[in-house]
Amino acid sequence: MPSLDIQNPGMPDLQFVLFVSALCTADLRTLNVPSELRTTIFDRCWALIHTEAPPTDPNARVLDLREGTELTLEACLSTIRSLLTDAGIQTLIWDHPVSDPTHESTPAAKPLIDRLGQLYPDPPEIVDPEKPAG
Repeated sequence: MPSLDIQNPGMPDLQFVLFVSALCTADLRTLNVPSELRTTIFDRCWALIHTEAPPTDPNARVLDLREGTELTLEACLSTIRSLLTDAGIQTLIWDHPVSDPTHESTPAAKPLIDRLGQLYPDPPEIVDPEKPAG
């Protein structure tokens, strides 16, 4: 199952905040964060960015930090970590099957995709940092 250490996520702060907010708004039954806490995390981060109330439509519950500042990002990061830590959660754990693509590539991209398939016909070797190649 995928997991994410909230203190050492191994990704930039912006990516971490957006990723956690996406997990909190996704309908994942296996995420180890209670529903009420997920809502609180999103709503508090939303309040740091906006003056209006958070949306109730699940499809509109998306954080957009493009207009934010570094201070906004730090506040969201601190909010997420403190709420999860207060709840005794140090690592986020979830299970989600791989989804099918949501849309096809554009017709203009098809020739490039075909050429790349000819250049690289074999699947890439995935390097696992936990198990270095020997």
